[in-house]
Amino acid sequence: MTQVWRCTGLRWGDDGPVLGWEGGRRSGLERGKRVAFAVVPAGGRTCVGARGHACPVRAEVAGRSTGARCEECARLDRAHSVAADTVADDPRPYRVYLAWFGPGMVKVGITVAERGATRLLEQGAVCFSWLGRGPLMAARRAEELLRAALRVPDRIPYADKRGVRAVLPPVRERLAELAEVHARAVALEGWPESLERAPFRAVDHSGVFGLEGLPRADGVVSELVAGGAVSGDVRAVAGPDLHLVTARGLLVLDSRLMTGWGLTTAGRDEVSVPVRKPGDTEVQGGLF
Repeated sequence: MTQVWRCTGLRWGDDGPVLGWEGGRRSGLERGKRVAFAVVPAGGRTCVGARGHACPVRAEVAGRSTGARCEECARLDRAHSVAADTVADDPRPYRVYLAWFGPGMVKVGITVAERGATRLLEQGAVCFSWLGRGPLMAARRAEELLRAALRVPDRIPYADKRGVRAVLPPVRERLAELAEVHARAVALEGWPESLERAPFRAVDHSGVFGLEGLPRADGVVSELVAGGAVSGDVRAVAGPDLHLVTARGLLVLDSRLMTGWGLTTAGRDEVSVPVRKPGDTEVQGGLF
């Protein structure tokens, strides 16, 4: 009987990026690792549930959805999400950060302090610096201050992030842009009193992601489909994106598209799922 696996998503930890599977199995994604799987031909893609609970009706979800949740489970997930601004009473300390993804692409965000830089790795931030630390609502006010006063967004579409990874400027140039925004941010009037300003100390993730010398992508996987297969070797991993060297060139696979499907080991070297050209319109399936 063919073993069927269900992916629980890509996680960043001390050992780098790993794919998680139901039952607790983990697969490392080091450079050169072979990734090969086939989607089971029957059963469709089902909702992954929310907050650790299975979807009560196992609702079917669209192949292009990066959230892989039905409407009701997505609502439940947002109801407990700091990112969606629905939680206001979390007593834990938070950090405000500036993240750089490419020239002219700097965003502001917040993350619970205990998570360290994990949120930045999850978003695919090429480099970042902390801005401040303090209570959740103070961090929220600082985030809003930067959006209003400096027009720094709190979201950058994934398509834009992917589009510049192969043409990044030298480290000194991207850190200089980040430093300039940081200096303007900490000098703003109206900075929340309970939020401690952080000095500029940039962290660059290009080596962790494997972006040095990364060529332009030849395509981006649009969705997985029943009976389809993906095979390739890991060239780079940034945020949720796997850059795979395949028989069809360098392809980008958003690992969030893998959740909700039943997957088996691929017995052939091919890519038989829909692929679009880089830069073509895509559906934004999340806040970041």
